Amino acid sequence: MPQPRALPASRPQPRPTDRQPLPRGPLRIALIGNPNTGKTTLFNRLCGLRAKTANFPGTTTDARVGRLQLGPGEEAEVFDLPGLYRLSLDLPESRACRAVLEGEGLYRQPEVVVAVLDATNLARNLYLLGEVLASGLPTVVALNMVDLARRRGLTLDAARLAAELGCPVVPIMARKGEGVAELLAAVARKAQLRGAPTHPARALADPSDFAALERWAEEVVEASVGGPQAVGAAADTLTERLDQAFTHPVAGVLLFVAVMGVLFWTIFALATVPMDLIEATFGVLGGWVQKALPEGALRDLVANGVLGGIAGTVVFLPQICLLFFLISLLEDTGYLARAAFVMDRILCRFGLPGHAFVPLLSSHACAIPGILSSRLIPDRRDRLTTILVAPFMSCSARLPVYVLLTGLLFAGRPLLAGWAFAGCYLLGGAAALVSAFVARRTLLKGRSRPMVLELPSYKVPSLRTALFVALDQGKDFLRKAGTTIMGICVLMWWLSAYPHTPPPPQAAELEQKAAAVEATAPQQAAAYRAEAAEAVARSAQAGSFAGRLGRLIEPVFRPLGYDWQLTMGVLTSFVAREVFVSTMSVLLVGEAEADVADQGVLDRLRHATRQDGSPLFTTAASASLLVFFVLAMQCLPTLAVTRREAGGVRWAALQLGYMSSLAYLAAFLTYRVLLALGVP
Repeated sequence: MPQPRALPASRPQPRPTDRQPLPRGPLRIALIGNPNTGKTTLFNRLCGLRAKTANFPGTTTDARVGRLQLGPGEEAEVFDLPGLYRLSLDLPESRACRAVLEGEGLYRQPEVVVAVLDATNLARNLYLLGEVLASGLPTVVALNMVDLARRRGLTLDAARLAAELGCPVVPIMARKGEGVAELLAAVARKAQLRGAPTHPARALADPSDFAALERWAEEVVEASVGGPQAVGAAADTLTERLDQAFTHPVAGVLLFVAVMGVLFWTIFALATVPMDLIEATFGVLGGWVQKALPEGALRDLVANGVLGGIAGTVVFLPQICLLFFLISLLEDTGYLARAAFVMDRILCRFGLPGHAFVPLLSSHACAIPGILSSRLIPDRRDRLTTILVAPFMSCSARLPVYVLLTGLLFAGRPLLAGWAFAGCYLLGGAAALVSAFVARRTLLKGRSRPMVLELPSYKVPSLRTALFVALDQGKDFLRKAGTTIMGICVLMWWLSAYPHTPPPPQAAELEQKAAAVEATAPQQAAAYRAEAAEAVARSAQAGSFAGRLGRLIEPVFRPLGYDWQLTMGVLTSFVAREVFVSTMSVLLVGEAEADVADQGVLDRLRHATRQDGSPLFTTAASASLLVFFVLAMQCLPTLAVTRREAGGVRWAALQLGYMSSLAYLAAFLTYRVLLALGVP
């Protein structure tokens, strides 16, 4: 075995035998690696639910920070750094990783770096590792996906590889948790030699010289890996056949549409039971509040304003969690990268750069991180185009509205509801592409750049990782439901409850009729009283602040099929889209008397009526609302981020004006066409 030769160091390095006391505070471990190496899977395996998401100051790249128990009384802080290919590149993810590894600014330099390598593509992964080793930081290599490498006929000599690299190498399977205990033991041992340099057997004089780096990587692989095509990614006939189908310019798009359709059908088919449980839970809570609190404003606020409003949003939590769970599984299999490859061809034809796929994909969770990640796009015109169209992507805030309206349009038909749900995503994507096409030929003329993408290996997805993703998204949704949404619910309750108005004369007449026939026709008397109560509720809503404001603005939205109640729902949704359902629940709760009040939120909305007694959510009005919410710019925080990232309020104003106008026009056409076709 060759004797290790030390790297030429630009800074003094302590001798390996010089044990130094660890600094105060928890041990800091940095996870680094190429994209798709299983780095985040390993992070979740180490930290679990103690993980949190944060942004590094001055960057747009997300990093996860968590804690793990390394030993008795010894806690470690783990940084899951952004996936990258080279440290030396002038890219946001590279700058973020350099800042952490070098301890710049507020960061304390990590005591140990864990480099996660893909055993099936070792040579490519070694390029980054060579730069990490050249930094002189104590490094441990986590050789991941060794099971896939063995199935492809590769033989890995971890001991020889460790000797070549001059640092510990631990084979692991992060998805299954195998080898993680051995990895932690190696990290603990490495941490005891703080600042000890690495000594690769094959000297790497200048890691910035790519040709030298490539030669070094090939020599290391040749010395420690055997089997067919050991240098580079191992060949896999099945992978090639799958890629031919998934990346085909026609079949790939059709497969993507089919996969999304099945995904959304699954959401509607499986989420029914937990939704019913949530509705039943809030129904029990509402009944308990009605009995526990004395009659008055406080009871109405808690039961109708807080519980009623939040129930209208939280009931959709199962769909949100299930959606992100399934998307995480798809991403973990390696399929979504193939979908990105297919979509890159389409994006370029509409004037969007290939780099825009990541921001647009991120925008399906929330447009804000999508817009922030557009900093990764080097060309300013490409970046501005991406920022302007990113909010067209259907974010998680739209999901409650989509579920409500598609459920109303296709009640009891989950397959059709699922396809309509998928159609919302397609409509948003199509609007983004057309808008980008127009922008690149008017305001932002120029040609877009294609994207270079490395396709990951196919693998069995990690249920553990998918569960963590679903839980994170669910917690974020509940956090918003407990803050922004609850605040708006309280405001809408106050607007709909005050000022108090006297009962209309019609109600008094109905009460007199009920009293007159109560002895001879008790059922008719009950019907009169129910009609009187409904008249009182309608009069109170019409005379409230919400009713007055809604009627004032109703003429603007009347051409779209909306009455004053739907108008108020649309107006409040410009603060946050998901507030629409809560607003409608609060506004309509005043009409919920007796048995109607015991119905679930969705049933109450499904049977809601207008002031003239006609259905509130007609087919034409529901379809118009669905189109409006797909296209409208209804998120104040997103506008603030657009102003900052685009470099001026004029871009945010353009985004708001263009998207709102397009949504209004499309909703108007939808409503009028359906009416012309005889659809009520």
